[in-house]
Amino acid sequence: MIDKLTYLEAETEKYPMAFTLNVMEALQDEYGSLDDWSKSFKNTKNPNIKALKFFMKEAINEGIDLEGKDREPVTLKQVGRILTALGLQGITEQIQNLVTKSTPKPGNSKNGKTTQSQ
Repeated sequence: MIDKLTYLEAETEKYPMAFTLNVMEALQDEYGSLDDWSKSFKNTKNPNIKALKFFMKEAINEGIDLEGKDREPVTLKQVGRILTALGLQGITEQIQNLVTKSTPKPGNSKNGKTTQSQ
């Protein structure tokens, strides 16, 4: 995983977001597997709002933690207000971009080494 921050801008506020192993673990705990969670976004015209809010809360709070600034974590209600201000259109695409950017491609480890049997 790559600890990459992206920012979500809602009205006058910027929210850091990160997709890390901590976020993945929270998704697995809540939905059973990452695959089950991701199925809720297959229908981009009618996404699962609960799954969307849960992911955004976890990703924003992880971003806040990684950013290291003195800032309170967001709640599900606050996330709902953020998403209402932004509109749902495009949010699922932003989530997919965040997940893609945060996941290393096969053969591209962070330190450049590959594992190989001797």
